[in-house]
Formats: sequence, C-alpha cells, structure tokens
Amino acid sequence: LLRPPAALFSFLGILILVGLLYLLLAFYLLAYQREVLERESHLILLGVLLILGVGLGRVVTAIELGGRPEMASQVGYMVPVAASAMLIAILLDSRLAVFCTVLLGLLVGILSGGQFSFVAVAVVGGLAGIYSVSHLSQRTDLAKASLYIILADMAAIGGIGLIQGSAASVLAVGLLMGLANGVFSSVLTIGSLPFLESAFGITSAAKLLELANPNQPLLRRLLLEAPGTYHHSLLVANLAEAAADALGADALLARVASFYHDIGKLRRPYFFIENQLTAENPHDKLTPSLSTLIITAHIKDGLEMAREAKLPPVIRDVIAQHHGSSLVTYFYHKATAEGRGEAVPEAEFRYDSPKPRSKEAAIVMLADSVEASARSLQKPTPARLEGLVRRIIREKLEDGQLDECALTFQELDKIALAFTRSLSGIFHSRIEYPEAVLKEMERRKVRDAPARKQSTG
Repeated sequence: LLRPPAALFSFLGILILVGLLYLLLAFYLLAYQREVLERESHLILLGVLLILGVGLGRVVTAIELGGRPEMASQVGYMVPVAASAMLIAILLDSRLAVFCTVLLGLLVGILSGGQFSFVAVAVVGGLAGIYSVSHLSQRTDLAKASLYIILADMAAIGGIGLIQGSAASVLAVGLLMGLANGVFSSVLTIGSLPFLESAFGITSAAKLLELANPNQPLLRRLLLEAPGTYHHSLLVANLAEAAADALGADALLARVASFYHDIGKLRRPYFFIENQLTAENPHDKLTPSLSTLIITAHIKDGLEMAREAKLPPVIRDVIAQHHGSSLVTYFYHKATAEGRGEAVPEAEFRYDSPKPRSKEAAIVMLADSVEASARSLQKPTPARLEGLVRRIIREKLEDGQLDECALTFQELDKIALAFTRSLSGIFHSRIEYPEAVLKEMERRKVRDAPARKQSTG
C-alpha cells in the first residue's frame, strides 16, 4: 500500500510478460516436446533448471562493483544463461534448450531493466554452449564449451560496445565479464551434472562416455574372463554405431550398450563358442534343451549384473531386448535331428525376452547377429557380406522381432548398407603371395639383417 501506483503497474507488467513467456513454453512443449510433459521427472527438471537460470541472473544483476556507474553497469554480462542452456541440452533435448535460451534471455532483460545488450549476450552465449555440447564425444568437450562461450560472449560484447561507443575501460570490463561468464557456466555445468543425473534418473551423453571407459569393472572382467566375448562386443559396437549414425539415432548409446550387451556370459564364459580355446565343446555332453537354457540364461544373468553395477535403465533395456524372442536355431535343429521324427516344440528353444522397443536396441540385435554370422563366412567378399546382412535382417523381420520398434523399410536398408561398409573394412580380403615370392622375401630379410645390425650399432 505504501508503494506508489507506478511501481504496482510495473509489477503487473512484469507478471504479464513472465506469464506470457511461460505460456509460450507450455505451447511449445505441447506441440514439439510432449514427452517432457508426459514424464513428471523431466518436467520438474526443466522447471528446476529454468528457476536456476533466473535465480542466478537475479543474484548476478544484484552485484554492485562500486566506483563508476558505467563500470557497474557491465555486470549483467556475467549472467550464466549458458549453464542452464547446456544442462537442458545434455539432460533433455537440444531443441528445447534453444527455446529455453531465448526465454531466459528475455527474462534477463526484465531483470536488468530492459537492457537489450544483456539479452543479446545471454542468448548468444547460451546458443554457443548448446552447440558445444550437442554432440558430446568425450568428457573434454564439456571443458571446451567454456572456450566457445567465452569467444561468443566476448565477440557479442565487443560488437555491442562498438555500436554504443563505449569507452575502452568500460569495454574492457565488459569483456572481462564475458570471460567470467564462460568459465562460470562451464564449471557450474560440470559440477551439477552428476547430481542432476542421479536425482532425476537421466542418462546423459556424459554418463555414457564414462561407461565407455575400458577400465570400467565389468568391461575389465569381460576382457580378462571372456576375451572372445569382449572382442565380439567391440565389433558389434562398431557396427551399431555406424548404423545408428546413418539413421540419425543415438550412436553413442548404441555403441556403449553394445559394450555391455553380453555381460551375462561372464557367469559361464566357456559355454559360448567365442571363448572356447580348445576343440572341446561342453555342449557336446549336454542335451539340446539344457544347452538352450544355458545360452538363453545370459540375458537374465546380464540384467542381474547390470543392476548390481547400477548401469542406467537404457543400457539394461538393450541387454534385455537384444535377442528378443529369437529362436536358438542350432540347438533347435539339433533337437529336431535327435527327435527321430517327433515334433519338437519351438517355444522351448526361444529366448524369453521382450522384443526391441527402440531403434538402438533393434540395431544392437541386428549387429549382434550379423557379426556372429560374418565370422563363419567363407571368403567374405563385399557382395557375400551384403547378401548375408540382408538375409539376417529379412529373417528377423519375418520372425516378428522388429515389430515393436519404429524402424522403417528405408531405415533397414540404411542399416544394411552401413553394416556392409563396416564389415567390408573388417573382413577385407588379403593378398595370397605365391610360395616363390615368400621364399625370396625371406631370403632378402636374412641377407639384409647384418647390414641393418651394423647401421644400428
């Protein structure tokens, strides 16, 4: 009641503008990001990050440098909008982060009394931050984001300073604020990211990069206890990453999930052919039914190990779904041959697992089958490899394993081409040297050995 009417009208105007901005955000989510609205944790996270951005903006704009007013007026350039923008891009979606950056930039303008220069720098810095983290491939990309933000902020501040004819000393203070903004935004993002991931159960690209480290306990165990499976997983990862990249799917998720998709084989590694170092096969002493139970159990074992290691749900989903309800063909045919005409129930020789429900899970399923079959292919020429790839994809499609994922026929064709290119590089043909050429090469090697030894001595 003691406030003058002008202040009340100003408060009402701010209320209208802020309400309008959040109304636009609601319409955007309804039209383009409905999944955020449908997941309560994501909606709460978005609200937290927006409030964090506005709160930090309020704190920064309240800082008083003292001394000359024109110097103190530059503090608005230090508002770390880029921190909220990068966190939204990493944890939720890059397109949503772009929209929220514009929204936060306008809110910074309201906080600073309608100064366009602060709005422009906040938006430019936020967009630079989003660009720098939109395709994370390693942890250092988060640190590099600081450099992108600094360069973008300083360029924008310099341009605005020249337009406004600012004094050199004032412009220098503004550039210093832009430098502090970039460093502060990057530190805030790196520091808060693990806590936000844990609190809201989100698997970001940064978390996937951490899981891709070969020194992770499960990957180390796989290398030491089941080296054949480890090598198989690396090849599957290469195939899956190439296919996911061709489709525009999450290539990093496909790669990391491939590393862990067969960790269940650690329970009984020598029952899987890639880990058998001798000609003796333990399945020769077992019935086909028991062998099938052992083979299919690696899905359940893998899920148990994944839960114990606290692997993210997206990785556990791929472990559970990478075989779907596929038929264990070898032991089914073996049981049929031993049945002497008796009917063998096919259901007993199928995996009891959910079918792939995401593009990444389906890609890992196909890559797993293709890599295993390609190793047994005689004289793997590009034409034979492509024929093998397309046959396996067709069989999975006809068996209904791809019914619950969103892959189209056009995307399956892209997957086939990506697999063929990758396999051609792995299983390329080698030149067979004639015996006479080999003997001549060996003779020259022996002849040149004393000369090499003398020169090195």
